[in-house]
Amino acid sequence: MITGIKGIRIRRAAAVAVTSGAMLATGALTAAPAQAVTTPSIVAKGGYVMNNADAKTLYTKAADTKRSTGSTTKIMTAKVVLAQSNLDLNATVTFQKAYSDYIVDNNYASSAHFIVGDKITVRQLLYGLMLPSGCDAAYALADKFGTGSTRAQRVANFIGKMNTTAKSLGLTNTHFDSFDGIGHGANYSTPRDLTKLASSAMKNSTFRTIVKTKSYTAKTITKTGSIRTMSPWNNTNGLLNSYSGTIGVKTGSGPEAKYCLVFAATRNNKTVIGTVLASTSIDQREADAKKLLNYGFAKLG
Repeated sequence: MITGIKGIRIRRAAAVAVTSGAMLATGALTAAPAQAVTTPSIVAKGGYVMNNADAKTLYTKAADTKRSTGSTTKIMTAKVVLAQSNLDLNATVTFQKAYSDYIVDNNYASSAHFIVGDKITVRQLLYGLMLPSGCDAAYALADKFGTGSTRAQRVANFIGKMNTTAKSLGLTNTHFDSFDGIGHGANYSTPRDLTKLASSAMKNSTFRTIVKTKSYTAKTITKTGSIRTMSPWNNTNGLLNSYSGTIGVKTGSGPEAKYCLVFAATRNNKTVIGTVLASTSIDQREADAKKLLNYGFAKLG
């Protein structure tokens, strides 16, 4: 028999243990629910974010509304090139006057500033396409990898490959009528489709290497056989310098497209990938993208 103060203490402890056990059994003691993640507000007219691992949607804003895409089109240009059978990235292309004239004819569109007559590798053209967003590089690649007896036929064939690839990826709200995003009335996509396209393109190791590169210096071969070291190309994707974990992918802009950005980042072995279309400035599209990346990572936990 337990008596005295010691016995009282033991009985009280036993009662507490019984009460606690009952509460646990009935679920009365449960962990506090995780605080809800607030859905961000973005300035861009369209946005979409998904978990790259399983394509699960994390955020949408007019995600299936067709819009002009600007130079984010070049993601598909690169994907088509990189999908060519027996692709030789060291094969050379002689830069034509038509490519530089194209830049002038389109109100000095973004350019990699290649020089007529220089021999440039396919790899260098891809860097010139994706970092400074060279429309001249896009033209050269379309001419190189399209089929036909004339330049116009080759370019049309290449754009056809872009659309065939879009269909094969199930991008039902996407159509291309240009190799660089300078459209002719029928060049459009959606935040959801562009995100899916980028996710597919990122499966290619060469593509991944290029789009996460901050700066690249090409060395081309001149008409006389000498080596020309070009001015460095800096990646137009500012997130590479301002958002930890960024791994790509491509900017876009234009009078109709406004300011666009397809983006991806990896943190804690989780990759979030998304798109904003028709934001109001370079700074704003990056601010929009950062909000969506933060939200995406918070949703994934």
